[in-house]
Amino acid sequence: MPDVIQECHDAILHGDRAKAEELARRALAEGGDLLRTLEQGFVPGLREAGRKWEEGELFLPELVLAAEAMKAASAVLQPALQTRGQSQKARGRVVIGTIEGDIHDIGKTLVATMFSANGYETRDLGADVPVRRFIEEAESFDANFICISALLTTTMAGQRKVIDLLKERSRRERYRVLVGGAPCSSTWAADIGADGYAGDAISAVQLANALWA
Repeated sequence: MPDVIQECHDAILHGDRAKAEELARRALAEGGDLLRTLEQGFVPGLREAGRKWEEGELFLPELVLAAEAMKAASAVLQPALQTRGQSQKARGRVVIGTIEGDIHDIGKTLVATMFSANGYETRDLGADVPVRRFIEEAESFDANFICISALLTTTMAGQRKVIDLLKERSRRERYRVLVGGAPCSSTWAADIGADGYAGDAISAVQLANALWA
């Protein structure tokens, strides 16, 4: 792999946000192939970080740093790619957020970044997201997946409310609904009628891949 592509890969793998942003800006300034830089450099770096974390070679804080570096590079490259009419080939569209009443954001952001790195067009709604907004954003984004995070037992009920509102609007079959967060489980997902539960960013992507196959 050419040196600059390798540098992009390594900046993500090592969680070097400043370096990743610098390399992205350099690619933009030099008029390089931005899509190639993203898909052959930055994205494989994050995927390798995910693999190393799954195999116990990286700790969660290191994976979070890799995701933050990826976000910094993407923030530079994606607007330019859109201006040029280029984009990654999307596997599907994901709307993701932390349910209202809950301000926990790190895990959800990591999941969103992993989705993007694995070819999903992703709209991250942030934290403390009202029930109705999940559905409104999914409609406007033409999403395939609605992913709802809850890190508190007191906010878990909001995940059920999203599904119930989808049913009320006769839109439940339109979306695959995934839930996650520390107090959640596969049993909880089944109980509220979600399509699945993921305990971490890697398994969330794997679950989506299986459902979208």
